Amino acid sequence: MIKILDPGLYSSIQDKGREGYQKYGVPISGSMDLKSSNFANFLLNNPINAALIEATQFGPKILFDVSTYISITGGNMNPLINNKKVSMNKAVNINKGDILKLGHSKNGLRSYIAIKDGIKSELLLGSRSFYNGISPKFKLEKGDKFKIVSFNEKLNSLSKINMKNTYESKYILVFKGPEYNNLSLGEKNFLLNNSFTISNENNRMAYKLKEKLKNKLKSIITSPVLPGTIQLTPGGEIIILMKDCQVTGGYPRIFQLEEESINHIAQKKTNDIVNFKIV
Repeated sequence: MIKILDPGLYSSIQDKGREGYQKYGVPISGSMDLKSSNFANFLLNNPINAALIEATQFGPKILFDVSTYISITGGNMNPLINNKKVSMNKAVNINKGDILKLGHSKNGLRSYIAIKDGIKSELLLGSRSFYNGISPKFKLEKGDKFKIVSFNEKLNSLSKINMKNTYESKYILVFKGPEYNNLSLGEKNFLLNNSFTISNENNRMAYKLKEKLKNKLKSIITSPVLPGTIQLTPGGEIIILMKDCQVTGGYPRIFQLEEESINHIAQKKTNDIVNFKIV
């Protein structure tokens, strides 16, 4: 069992998400930075879809009631076990009674805390991912308890691996969206030759950019959208849809993020700069 002593700013349980339910209006959800999430499970020889904790900006404080192993990947939130520094990107032994604490992120926005064999939270529509309206809650709260498996054996795992992060890179790779060719040449040049700033309106549903693009595009018939779809509103707002986004939308879809770039943008903070580059 683990107990949440302090949930941090916005921590939730995630896995790879809910696939196959979009026709019913159910978002995919799942880890925002799937590369870091998968790596955390890989370090513990976990199933690829094992549920873990995603922490945003500054992380939680967790009490472990059993012995196990954990790994922490993604943004560095200066993790401590019993107030002693813990290595990132490595399987780490946890003893019964240990307290894990994550602070503010030093680089990147999101950290992932995997536990050996995963967190045994409620399975809903094939996933343990939190999502408001499907799971009982959408983020961790103080006092929450979740079942984990006690693991006392020596873990046959890899030594520490330094996964290359690209959080500092400003380039975001995109494909042309279905409505991209409806843009004028000037509008295309504006998108591809200017830098854009992450606004403070960024969360698991979408990221809005500060800069606007004057355009004459009309709304479209409600059409499918995915995590990574970039929409352009009639008012010129550029919206990057993320893992908890809706499954349809009526704004022109000008770009679609390349898969690695979804992980990349998920680690961007307010006021970070991005540039679009067509694959």
